[in-house]
Amino acid sequence: MNLPNKLTCLRMAMIPFFVVFMYLPQSWARYVALAIFVVASLTDTADGYIARKYNLVTDFGKFMDPLADKLLVCSALICLIDTREIPAYVVLIIIAREFIISGFRLVAADNGIVIAASWWGKTKTVSQMVMIVVILLNINGWRIFELVLIAVATALTVISLCDYIIKNKEVLGKQK
Repeated sequence: MNLPNKLTCLRMAMIPFFVVFMYLPQSWARYVALAIFVVASLTDTADGYIARKYNLVTDFGKFMDPLADKLLVCSALICLIDTREIPAYVVLIIIAREFIISGFRLVAADNGIVIAASWWGKTKTVSQMVMIVVILLNINGWRIFELVLIAVATALTVISLCDYIIKNKEVLGKQK
């Protein structure tokens, strides 16, 4: 297993620790959760950079990297619903998009096609991660900024879904 794939696996392994610290009652625990989330998010940037720079792109990485991102982001969003810091409908839109894209990828994989993340998908992921970090920071007076980030992340989620479907609609026509 190459370094980018190890970083992807590390990101996935960090998720349970993030969730545990989100639910600990001590005030410092949220900052530990934030630090875990930031480090996990940075592994996404690092694994992609290393994979492209050193030609270490693999089918495992193309499949697991976006899945690790989805698990990290969705875990954080579900925790933020529980703390009432993000509306449930926003999380439903984001998770629904992820299920649709995962379904597309499964159909494609069944036909021997691996679909890598698009620019819109990567932008969507970054916007969601930035939104989560800002919400986790919980800075007084930033609620309007948080709401703008929530709106931007939600819009990019819908745009990336539409882009993905349009660019890959032939996958549905190639069913066995």
